Amino acid sequence: MKNICSNLLKMGFIGGGKTAQAMAKGFISAGLVKGENITASFSPQDDVNLQAFKALGAGTYLDSVPVVKRSEVVFITVKPWVVPAALKQVLTCSKDKLFISVAMGVKLKELEESLLPTARVIRVMPNTATLVRAGASVFVRGSAATEDDCSLTQALLESVGTCDEVTEQLIDPITALSGSGPGYVFTMIEAMADGAVKMGLSRDLAYKLAAQTVMGAGKMVLETGAHPGQLKDDVASPGGSTITGLSFLEKNAFRYIVSGAIEAATQRCREVSGKE
Repeated sequence: MKNICSNLLKMGFIGGGKTAQAMAKGFISAGLVKGENITASFSPQDDVNLQAFKALGAGTYLDSVPVVKRSEVVFITVKPWVVPAALKQVLTCSKDKLFISVAMGVKLKELEESLLPTARVIRVMPNTATLVRAGASVFVRGSAATEDDCSLTQALLESVGTCDEVTEQLIDPITALSGSGPGYVFTMIEAMADGAVKMGLSRDLAYKLAAQTVMGAGKMVLETGAHPGQLKDDVASPGGSTITGLSFLEKNAFRYIVSGAIEAATQRCREVSGKE
């Protein structure tokens, strides 16, 4: 496998939706691949996403076969229910390729059985923040994946955020936490800003301060190593505004609602993957 820092890695995407775009833009921004070395396939109706990849300098096709043939690493970024048909189309040209799947609920066993025995498979769960190189990703190695494959996958994903290797049984709750998590946080940012606007702030300033506050709080958890509860206590002065706001959240079951969202999303992932 080529050194990914050489910019010569040939990378393909089966499906060019938002996830694929976020990853491709992140890898290009990190200097790990050139747009001209990326290819992607699309359905005939998907002209908007096709044009987005063209803007990156990537090659675009209405057929996945040339994408696989031209690539060393192939990302499977179509919807889960499209994966079987997509892999059937490229079965005969999957020899000795590394396939990295981001399809929710599609297990390694199913992916491996849909490709030639010499194909190597890794299952990953990135999130949308890869677009700004602040993603939270995990990966699971397939039975034929080599150490080099895992190192390459980790290096690619670490170039756009964090990346950890996990076992497959953890993928569903991780999807619910970090995969779906940006959606919860975006909603919280919007709600925080709404409250500030109600109290007199301009909309632009409210969004800016809310987003920066969330980013800063997350960075403190990561960089200080302190327990989130301790960091919360540090800013909750007796009789102050923070403890008053926290009391309101507790009265309205904030913790229960947030943890319940993770549980509900995990159950949905398990339904999609056929565990329940």
